[in-house]
Amino acid sequence: MLVTNRQKMVGLIGLLIVLLAAMWMSIVCGYTDTSWRQAVAALIDNDGSNAHLVVATVRLPRALIAAAVGASLAMAGALMQALTRNPLASPGIFGINAGAGFLIVVMVTFFSISSLQMLSWVAFMGAAMAALIVFVISAAGKDGLTPLKMTLAGTAVAALFASLTQGMLAMNEKALEEVLFWLAGSVAGRKLELLAAVFPYLAAAWLGSMLLARHVNILMMGDDVAKGLGQRTTFIKAAAALLVVLLAGGSVAVAGPIGFIGIMVPHMARALAGVDHRWLLPYCALLGGILLLMADIGARYVLMPCEVPVGIVTALLGVPFFIYIARRGIAAK
Repeated sequence: MLVTNRQKMVGLIGLLIVLLAAMWMSIVCGYTDTSWRQAVAALIDNDGSNAHLVVATVRLPRALIAAAVGASLAMAGALMQALTRNPLASPGIFGINAGAGFLIVVMVTFFSISSLQMLSWVAFMGAAMAALIVFVISAAGKDGLTPLKMTLAGTAVAALFASLTQGMLAMNEKALEEVLFWLAGSVAGRKLELLAAVFPYLAAAWLGSMLLARHVNILMMGDDVAKGLGQRTTFIKAAAALLVVLLAGGSVAVAGPIGFIGIMVPHMARALAGVDHRWLLPYCALLGGILLLMADIGARYVLMPCEVPVGIVTALLGVPFFIYIARRGIAAK
């Protein structure tokens, strides 16, 4: 849709404005009525009133977390789809969500850990563990690290961790009660300290993704062509896999396993900016933040005064999109 670099830059600026507007809506909208004047006053001159406390301690962190998590999941999805050359790939294909959930259930079941901050770090370690297992399995054999082997290994590892998690939850109702809301994926009730703990990793992954974008473009031409151009394909794939772990693992650590952002957003970004990852990744970051912010705002009103976990809303949006992409891929063959 956007052809020239100038058009793409204008598009980025426009999306940035939309992202800021969505963050402002997230701060203002909710069960507690808040005017834009109250929101400004809460951010500039907080007087400790209930309305100001809601804005400063609940909605502002929630907006920042939603923007950061949405951007990270979308960028991780774009890298995964490039790495596996699979239009349906997402961080879940690495078993990242399943690995994080599995390790959290293990810690709650056997070690009675209930601290949300501690569980966030456990989730980060579980995500990294799952990705490492997938990478080792995929790299084994004479063919090395191939997209098909990564896809199959990721699917198998995700299924294994999901089965083990379900088995432990079936035997331990207490663990089910404690982790069920987290497993559904949500940015509600998360404190800014959780984001601050993983933000250095997310920021490093954002920067690393942009630095790797040109190499990913070459990798998309195929391994033989990339090697002919002097690219160290195994190193690039390993670096991209590490970035996916940091992006998706950090997101899962803060907000739980929020699905379908990594599948939907890269396709939207390609429709706007094309397949050049130097443009695709920043478009994914902005669109991912916007989508998760708007989904979170909608989650507040579905069952007002109760809230629906945002992971359920993204699933409702993502399943039809997933079916459409899958059917289009089958038709193309």
